Amino acid sequence: MIAIDMHVHVDHARCMRTTIDLSDEQRARLQALAIRRRQKGFSAIVQEAVDRYLDEETTRRDRVKRALALSGSLDDEAADALEASVRSIRESWR
Repeated sequence: MIAIDMHVHVDHARCMRTTIDLSDEQRARLQALAIRRRQKGFSAIVQEAVDRYLDEETTRRDRVKRALALSGSLDDEAADALEASVRSIRESWR
């Protein structure tokens, strides 16, 4: 792995310089993608990837929170019926 000093754009008005570790393969793939996109460097690609990761993490946390809120939302009779239905369906799976 190599350490690369690069800019990460926080927003269009400000930049923050930081260091990240990338493997040689990751760096080469990022450079190739930047070339295909006709970009001078790959900072914008890294920013896009970080934004996507953070958005997905927020979405994942929200889904977990909503799922946990459903705990206990079925009464015992409905839960037993659902469990019996699932068992019946699973028995017919091949």
